[in-house]
Amino acid sequence: MSDWTSLWYVWLLLLTVFLLLFCGVSASCIKFCCRKKRLPVETFPRHPCDLTVIGIDSDSTAHSTVT
Repeated sequence: MSDWTSLWYVWLLLLTVFLLLFCGVSASCIKFCCRKKRLPVETFPRHPCDLTVIGIDSDSTAHSTVT
C-alpha cells in the first residue's frame, strides 16, 4: 500500500477543493452582509399621474342623468 503522505497530488487536490469551498463561502457571506446594508430599491419607478377633476352643477344634464 502507498503511504498517504507521499501522494503529493492528493494533498494538492484536497487543498484546491478546500480553497474553492472557502472562497465560495466567503463570497456568499460578503454578498449577504452587503445586501442587508443597502436601502430597499423600488421595483417600479414612480411616474407622475395626471388627475382631471370636472365640476358638475346640480342643474346640469349630466348630473341629473347620473342621479
